[in-house]
Amino acid sequence: MTATVEYAGNLRCISTHLQSGSIIETDAPTDNRGKGERFSPTDSVCMALATCMITTMGIKAMDMKIELRGTKLEVTKHMLADPRRIGKIEIVVHIPALNLDARDKDILERTGNNCPVMKSLHPDLIVDVNYEWA
Repeated sequence: MTATVEYAGNLRCISTHLQSGSIIETDAPTDNRGKGERFSPTDSVCMALATCMITTMGIKAMDMKIELRGTKLEVTKHMLADPRRIGKIEIVVHIPALNLDARDKDILERTGNNCPVMKSLHPDLIVDVNYEWA
């Protein structure tokens, strides 16, 4: 088992990662009867994608002797109504100034674009990723 999820009431869930004991709380978004005091479940999907992308890029970068510390990702979620679902995820990857050639940049971008979460998303979901190299 990976985690437990407890419904705490008032549209809040508390998820506990069993190996580490770390906790993530979610709330329903304000546009769906929630308080919006935490990430929503659909926000969590988008954040899972972004963190998976930069984590797999970080693994590849370590192998390439490149440090990606300070890289920041901006994540924007677009919902659809019928049925209610994530329609589009936009991610802008801001990578700090590194002295990399086009080949190394391409390797890192392909790594991010092929992370496990990206490969797990439904093909109808539009994912727009923009890499901005300082």
